[in-house]
Amino acid sequence: MNPRIHKVVWRGPRKNGLIKQFLTDTCWDEEGLDYLLIDTPPGTSDEHISTVQYLQGALNGSSDADGAAKLGGAIMVTTPEEVAMMDVRKELNFCTKTKLPVLGLVENMSKFQTTVESLSFLSKDANGSDVDRTDDVIATLKDKCPEVLGMFASATVFAPSGNGPRGMATQFQVPYLGAVPLDPNLLKACEEGKCFVQAFPDSAAASSMNSIADQVVNALPLENDEDMVE
Repeated sequence: MNPRIHKVVWRGPRKNGLIKQFLTDTCWDEEGLDYLLIDTPPGTSDEHISTVQYLQGALNGSSDADGAAKLGGAIMVTTPEEVAMMDVRKELNFCTKTKLPVLGLVENMSKFQTTVESLSFLSKDANGSDVDRTDDVIATLKDKCPEVLGMFASATVFAPSGNGPRGMATQFQVPYLGAVPLDPNLLKACEEGKCFVQAFPDSAAASSMNSIADQVVNALPLENDEDMVE
């Protein structure tokens, strides 16, 4: 049986009420959480403000060995074109005003990248219609130069504006965590409910995803990391 997905349309007060319930009234676990990741849409709406304020209020009411607990920080994700980066600049200013640390910036869909053997090849007939020549091209490559099939083919999807996300990270003095290519296997893993980097370790985006995750973990080490086996 296929699961049904129900979408609910709520006004701002209802959404803010749900955010408050999850961030201030919910007991997640007796031992607490290692990490709480909140994925938000682009922009600086009421929901973003509520999320930061409720988390800051909840954490300031707790204490640890160093005093009041603090938010780990925000990770900015943007595609390279100006329209997307314009929104992220607003979000970076928002983080400054709300005193929310920025862990870094990720350049998403930096380019399309996949293996040659995964590509489709088309040609035009006399009428200008597309003709699929994939089988012919792959057969020719296997016969003439099979080493090409495993190579990555790359193409720019979103033309970068100016110095792109890396330049924006430099401008706002935040770490540039890396670029993630547009990888069909990433969508496939999500659709199948699999861990991408485990299911497709040799895929185009796997090394970037691992590197970004490592940088975030290094920036926010767990308190018991030192107690782990050396």
